[in-house]
Amino acid sequence: MHKRRIVSAAAVVALGLGLSACNGDDSDPAAKESPQASAPAPSAPSEPSEPSSESPAADGGDDAAAGGDATAPGAELKVGDRAVLPFAYTSDKKGTIAVTVTAIEKGAEADMAAFGDKAKGMTPYFIKMKVENVGGTDLSYASLKLDGVLEGGAGTGIVLIGDLPGKCDRESAPREFTTKGASYETCSLTATKGAPVTAAQFDEGDAYSDSPVVWTN
Repeated sequence: MHKRRIVSAAAVVALGLGLSACNGDDSDPAAKESPQASAPAPSAPSEPSEPSSESPAADGGDDAAAGGDATAPGAELKVGDRAVLPFAYTSDKKGTIAVTVTAIEKGAEADMAAFGDKAKGMTPYFIKMKVENVGGTDLSYASLKLDGVLEGGAGTGIVLIGDLPGKCDRESAPREFTTKGASYETCSLTATKGAPVTAAQFDEGDAYSDSPVVWTN
């Protein structure tokens, strides 16, 4: 596993936007580093789903059956394509979602000012997506984050805690995200200090952790 630098927007926390610093100290505006690669969820930590490894398509159970076959691990898609995926946010919130990456946009280095000195030299990218409830289970307030992939296929090595209001707003599912066909839009923030981000990936759950679904521009 590559080590990933975790950078928190503590300065944004001070503005009351509810972002969490890596060490829990909102008064410290400095970015923090961690040897672990982890992306925090806004509330309860996620639990991996357990799709079957016996089928080339991930088995999302009854929920996947209700919305068609799940997208196979390792699938290579284009921005604008829709993937059907088993999803577990907590032990009580599991189901099947469809994710359509609608854009991977490059930001400006100046956008990263809120993340402090350790974000200097980083260029942000905004992974914008539409998320649909396919299985019709209660996934209200669940949160999904996609990771950026560099040109050449490597991960960025950077985890950002927070978002950039007005440019990349990470939204949780609304309260009404409990029925088949419900949808919302959100954005995952990623950044790089070197090669450009050219793709986004979903790697949650046992079937996808080693063979993520990837969207490229």
